[in-house]
Amino acid sequence: MAKGLLMTYTLWAVGGPAGLHHLYLGRDSHALLWMLTLGGGGLGWLWEFWMLPSFVAQANRAQEQRQGSGRGTPPLSLIRFVAQMIVGMYFGLVALISLSFMASFYIVGLPLAVGLGVLLVAAIGNQTSDLKNTLGAAFLTSPIFYGRPIAILPISLAASITAQKHRRYKPSVGSETLSVRLYRLGLAYLAFTGPLVHSVLCHTAVTLSYVADTLGSFLSWFSFFPLLGRLLESVLLLPFRAWKLLVGDHGISSSYFQEWEKLYEFVHSFQDEKRQLALQVFGLSEGATNEEIHGRYRELVKTWHPDHNRYQMEEAQRRFLEIQAAYEVLRQPRKPRESWRRTF
Repeated sequence: MAKGLLMTYTLWAVGGPAGLHHLYLGRDSHALLWMLTLGGGGLGWLWEFWMLPSFVAQANRAQEQRQGSGRGTPPLSLIRFVAQMIVGMYFGLVALISLSFMASFYIVGLPLAVGLGVLLVAAIGNQTSDLKNTLGAAFLTSPIFYGRPIAILPISLAASITAQKHRRYKPSVGSETLSVRLYRLGLAYLAFTGPLVHSVLCHTAVTLSYVADTLGSFLSWFSFFPLLGRLLESVLLLPFRAWKLLVGDHGISSSYFQEWEKLYEFVHSFQDEKRQLALQVFGLSEGATNEEIHGRYRELVKTWHPDHNRYQMEEAQRRFLEIQAAYEVLRQPRKPRESWRRTF
């Protein structure tokens, strides 16, 4: 059945950030990307207003294009390459926040997440890329930057270059029912959001610590490029500043929005914010000595060790992880608040 332009614009207006118009046009990879990024942060959704007629035309001649697929290579697209880089880093950041507790994370988890993000963009429209070569490039790059959050940048770069090198048209496949497509999209969405939601709701303090470490390491790398670093910082702080502009300085009533607000404040004060949060976990005040911190740590570890709390294992594991993360913050020497900006 031919796709209608009016229906496409209607779905774009009603559920564009969730990818409803892409689902209608059979662009499932694009729909999934929009579901995971809320329409590319809203910017991609707005930019698509001018692209919808070409998307509809491409969907209506999809069968003709498939018959010609496999003959030749799609043209090189700078926009697709940049999008692969950005989405690959985005997937890597989410993995760092929600999965970095895994053993061998920097060898397996991080390159897999970044590679899948790159492949998702590579599969948009009538194009795709080689799965093995793209993931292979990610896995080969990862050990070079083992243990460093900034690894997401070179991994994404290597995977994006490889995906562009092996780009090709999608082969001809039979049409699938809507239920099968929705089932596949649902599984992919849960696989992406499930670990992140669990980490945020069940290990809030640890998650915030991971976010602070990740953003701190990532932004400190851009200290060599002052203008680019300031631009990135402004982008990260834009939602926070927009919210403060709307509600003023009265704070945010919902506890989840308070955590969200604190998360973005971390961009300006990683060391101070992390230390305050760690002191709250330990129940200590500012100015506590190293002896007090170490003594409190030993006391809390003894109290909340999972082996000593078999009847409340889940709560003990959560508290034990929070204590460990807080102690790692408090045992580090304090650095000047603006030390990562000195080159600006």
